[in-house]
Amino acid sequence: QVQLVESGGGLVQPGGSLRLSCAASGFTSISYNIIWFRQAPGKEREGVSCINKPYGSTKYADSAKGRFTISRDDAKNTVYLQMNTLKPDDTGVYYCAADPSTTYCSGRVFRSEYNYWGQGTQVTVSS
Repeated sequence: QVQLVESGGGLVQPGGSLRLSCAASGFTSISYNIIWFRQAPGKEREGVSCINKPYGSTKYADSAKGRFTISRDDAKNTVYLQMNTLKPDDTGVYYCAADPSTTYCSGRVFRSEYNYWGQGTQVTVSS
């Protein structure tokens, strides 16, 4: 059974950094995507970034490009989202989702539905 556990959220000042982690387990497929989403109060969920294991395909939302970096540590079965130059608009609950049926992060990755989700981690950017 696929399980996803996020961690690393917290309170940070504007301009600061955080690194989120998504520990993944239970996959039976060789290839899968891990996708980060976020949801701010009163707003729709939006995709942030995607990475594929093992092929390394990545994708970023426009709001994340140049500031966020997604990476993975296969030995730890963990995907990281390094977030720099954080802004108040980055505030929200960050979730990771998994798609074990694909080999790359497609153009539809942020618009697709997923069956596997973590519990979320809160990120608050405020002075």
